Parts: sequence; C-alpha cells; structure tokens
Amino acid sequence: MTRYALRHHTAYRYGRAVDLASHLLHLTPRAVPGQAVRAARLRIAPEFGYRADGQDHFGNGVTWLFLEAPHEAFEVTLEAEVDVAFAPPPPDQATPPWESVRDAALRPEGWDAAEFALPSILAPADRGAGAYAARSFPAGRPVLAGLRDLCARIKRDFAFKPGVTTISTPVATVLTLRAGVCQDFAHLMIAGLRAIGLPARYASGYVRTRPPPGQARRQGADQSHAWVGCWLGPDHGWVDLDPTNDLVVSDEHLLLGWGRDYADVSPVKGILLGGGRQGLEVSVDLVPVDEEQPA
Repeated sequence: MTRYALRHHTAYRYGRAVDLASHLLHLTPRAVPGQAVRAARLRIAPEFGYRADGQDHFGNGVTWLFLEAPHEAFEVTLEAEVDVAFAPPPPDQATPPWESVRDAALRPEGWDAAEFALPSILAPADRGAGAYAARSFPAGRPVLAGLRDLCARIKRDFAFKPGVTTISTPVATVLTLRAGVCQDFAHLMIAGLRAIGLPARYASGYVRTRPPPGQARRQGADQSHAWVGCWLGPDHGWVDLDPTNDLVVSDEHLLLGWGRDYADVSPVKGILLGGGRQGLEVSVDLVPVDEEQPA
C-alpha cells in the first residue's frame, strides 16, 4: 500500500469580469476497492453563492458551484490523502476467451458493463481503431492476454508528444499521427475495444512521477493522467491498464473517477456570462506521505 498526499490547483484568469458562472467539478478521488480516501478538501475562491456535492451517473463524486458575484479570477484547490493498493488481476489464462466477454456484455450479467461497449463522442467505435485492436485478439485468446498485448503495442507504436493533439482530436487522427498524450492513447484503446464489442471505460486520475536521478522533485510538476478500465467478464470484473506506460494499475496510480470518455470526467467544466479571453494554470503534486517533502 502507498499513502499519497495529493494537491491539485487550478486557476483561471479572465480578460474582463465574469458576471455569473456555473461550474461542475470532478476533483474528489473516488473510494473503490483498492483505494481509500482518508481526507479530501476543496478550497474555492472567490466565495460562491451556491454549492452542492453529490454523485454523477457513474458514481463519481461531483461538486456543483454557482458564482453570482462579478469576478476576474476563479481558483479551486483539492487537497487529499489517499491510500492506494489495487489488487493484481488474475492470470491471463484464467480469464475467458475474449469472444465470450463480448457476448456476455449483451446479456443480463453484463448490465453494468454494457454501456461502456457503446460508442461515445471522443471514443467512438472507430473502424481503423477496431482493425488495429483486432490484431491483439485472435480467435479464442484469453481476454486479459489480448488486453495486455494491445496495451504494449500502443506503448511501442505511438510516440508520447505533448502539443500535437488537443483533447478533441479524433481517434482516427491519432492513428495517422502515431503520436499524442495519455488521453489520446486511452481514447484510442477504448475505441478499438468498443469496435470489436468489448466494454472499456475512461479512467481519470494521476500517476506518480519520479525526478531524474540526483535531482529534487519540482513542486507542481505532476500532471493529470488517463488510462483504461477493461471488463474481463462477470466472474472477474474490471482491470485497469495504462497504455501510455504499458502498466497494470497497482499502487502508482490514483483514481479520480471513470466515464465513457474524457468529457464525462473533465476536472473542471464551466458556463460563464462574460469573461472574454481567459488564461489557465494547473499544478499537481502527488507525493507519498513518507517521502521527504520539498522545501
């Protein structure tokens, strides 16, 4: 088990005053088997007129805010302490053939996975992504063996290059570029799995980063991360795989929540009246609590 101290700070600066604003926040880590949220607090400025906390359709924690006074900046900071120790998946050969998982998603026992087999805007059942994914799933292959192979191929075939895509870049374009960032690789993997009938969901959170040898950690230098939840059938449930790093999620990832794609779990969404041009700054620190804190 690893206990993490998490700090996620988001700051918007507006070109002119925002008269009214409504925000939807997905910033509170989700309590699930393998992850226990010991404490979580949101600090928000300026003072809001209305706040409500609850859950969205997928069971993720959400906060709704309404700011009714004019303001030229908006800042929100999450501070949390979370224990992480996700259980390892079953052996590859213990998982069923991928075709039986595909078929189970269409039957009553797949009720909680079925919606994740359907296309979404950012992770459609893209034909090209499906052809790419299908090479990892020959007839009768155990589903987890296929998922591991697909995850490894994405890591090998695609270059991590910030700046060449945006969050709305289509999966087909990522396939052509053979480059992108973690959100692109998660959407690509999900789209490919959906195209062959396997349920897959978008997981949003953070991954532990380590400084180069001999160098101190840089405060605020960590980032939000994305990976893929994959259904292994009704007997084994879900396993999370990180195609950016070719990893099975264990104790170096911290989960915020999941949805069909990024749009379901965007950390901060807002509708503004006024504001003009805006600037955004985001900083993240994810530090094991037993690690020496930076000065």
